[in-house]
Amino acid sequence: KQILVLGLDGAGKTSVLYSLATNHVKRSLAPTEGFNAICINTEESQMEFLEIGGSESLRSYWKMYLPKVLLLVYVVDSADHARLPVAKQLLHQLIQNNSTLPVVVLANKQDLEGAYCITDIHDALALSDIGDKRKMFLIGTHVAEDGSEISSSMKDAKELIEQLVLEAQ
Repeated sequence: KQILVLGLDGAGKTSVLYSLATNHVKRSLAPTEGFNAICINTEESQMEFLEIGGSESLRSYWKMYLPKVLLLVYVVDSADHARLPVAKQLLHQLIQNNSTLPVVVLANKQDLEGAYCITDIHDALALSDIGDKRKMFLIGTHVAEDGSEISSSMKDAKELIEQLVLEAQ
């Protein structure tokens, strides 16, 4: 069982994944063309992440992988205000038929000027409308300087994901 990582192109999915895997920042500027799989070993588990690119041509694959995963990690660009409505619409479409799938939303790029704060992201994505039965989390993240250690929010996100995977297995 895998952890599916989705979000619009440019949200920072690959950078987030590499940072989670290595505990160090490695920014990726090239968009993911297709799929990207990463395994992260922790003391208690092995987590398999599958990232599917966020360009329009790849979004049709998103739903195909959803029934096979333990957890959805949805990455949004907190500073890309214009595309938040699209991110919201896609997220709601994805999870409407799966009321129990846990979702971790990473409000990425919190370090950028003009980035929406967590409350604004929560409202922009209408996360209150998604239902009470589901485990739903929203964490503000950012991937800073290349080579530096990951931020405490990224460490928190990693611990949360690991905990949810252990619970789901």
